[in-house]
Amino acid sequence: MELHNLRPAAGSTGKTKRIGRGTGSGHGGTSTKGHKGAQSRAGYSSKVGFEGGQMPLKMRVPKFGFTSPNRVEYSVINLSGLQEFFEKTGITTLDNQAMRDHRLAKGRNPVKILGDGELKTVMHITAHAFTATAKAAIENAGGTVTVIPAFIPKAEKATTPETSAE
Repeated sequence: MELHNLRPAAGSTGKTKRIGRGTGSGHGGTSTKGHKGAQSRAGYSSKVGFEGGQMPLKMRVPKFGFTSPNRVEYSVINLSGLQEFFEKTGITTLDNQAMRDHRLAKGRNPVKILGDGELKTVMHITAHAFTATAKAAIENAGGTVTVIPAFIPKAEKATTPETSAE
């Protein structure tokens, strides 16, 4: 085998359709486009989701659900994660900034401590929110819980009454 005698495998290539080259080509007349209609015309392109005038699926299916503009998305940490963190580093006092520095909390969202897992060490934790089970577990272990003042969503900030200057 050499470059001048390379060929595709037998049967792997077919004869190309020569469209619009008269009746002798076998594809004459309508040029394989059928009779009339938008698809037979030049310049035709269908919109995404167009179903030939039938009501499209995305419009047939009903809308549902609601997204609250006041929803607060928390960055959550479980007690098991705090226990693992203590075992690795030995740090017992954590606040909002320390959790971000040590990558326990990700992003800029407020931090919430959840009660999944077990806490065996005395820890002093400051966060935006705690579940009742997490708060109880931290205090039972001998630690302290400090709640950072409530996080106010953007929508509530816009509706708070302004004080008048007298």
